[in-house]
Amino acid sequence: MALFSFYNVRKPRQYNHTPIYWDPRKEALEERIRKNKRELGMEEPLEDYKPQIKGTFVEGTSHLKRSYNRGEDTRARKYKTFKFLLWLVVLGVIFWILFFK
Repeated sequence: MALFSFYNVRKPRQYNHTPIYWDPRKEALEERIRKNKRELGMEEPLEDYKPQIKGTFVEGTSHLKRSYNRGEDTRARKYKTFKFLLWLVVLGVIFWILFFK
């Protein structure tokens, strides 16, 4: 009586949504209307949204904001993490040599 089996792994249930009604002509018409409104200046163009979105994730998180203000990029953060792990391994080896040998 096993509670877990490696051979008979169940697949997760999938969600299959079938739309009740979809009109491709209406969707194409709405897209053309949006495009024409953008060209006439009645709607804001899509390019104006990019500066508003850029950097909002970094501004929303305190730890990324601090490292960004210090001038660190992802490469510097990875190097810092690597140095920390290297020191941890070195201290672990020293601890093992001193206490278990």
